[in-house]
Amino acid sequence: MSRRPTPVDDDLHAWVVAHGTREDALLARLREETGAMPQAGMQVAPEQGALLAMLVRLTGARTVVEVGTFTGYSSVCMARALPDGGHLHCLDVSAEFTDVARRYWAEAGVDDRITLHLAPALDTLAGLAGPVDMAFLDADKERYPAYYEALIGLLRPGGLLAVDNVLWHGGVADPDDQRDTTQAIRELAARASTDERVDVAMVTAGDGLLLVRKR
Repeated sequence: MSRRPTPVDDDLHAWVVAHGTREDALLARLREETGAMPQAGMQVAPEQGALLAMLVRLTGARTVVEVGTFTGYSSVCMARALPDGGHLHCLDVSAEFTDVARRYWAEAGVDDRITLHLAPALDTLAGLAGPVDMAFLDADKERYPAYYEALIGLLRPGGLLAVDNVLWHGGVADPDDQRDTTQAIRELAARASTDERVDVAMVTAGDGLLLVRKR
């Protein structure tokens, strides 16, 4: 076992996508369409989408919450992985971006198992009925600590929270990086690492994924 993650260049990443995911034509088109947008960096990596789908299946999740949907790549992956009768709640504030997601949900045939909540996520979470089996957090970083508390409160015992961008392109380990976003991610990571309500593991897929299991 290597002591550190293997550096991933473009060629190796293409190999990972080809062999470590089952990205079909629909997801590839969605990734390409989103890649042409100025905000393309907000999209999850294909291997993260595959991992999220695997986590839905492994946890047997029937109710999933996604905070930060963007154009819908991760939500398509998770919705496809849900069992019959499962449901995904997508929380976002952008009609522009989620209109793209809606198109792909319909084409993927999963729009009937997704509810889109276009409102500030903390307001939606406050009114959402639990328990929730799994949650994925990939929204505005300044509110990560608040989202964490709200989602942990909704999760059932044994439920799983996945938090994206916890490496923040290396900024979390740079003492000169004092941006509000970076400090919020650091606060979340520090809180989760000492939170006796949960078990934690961090993986370096994409820009870092923190996995939090409620005890």
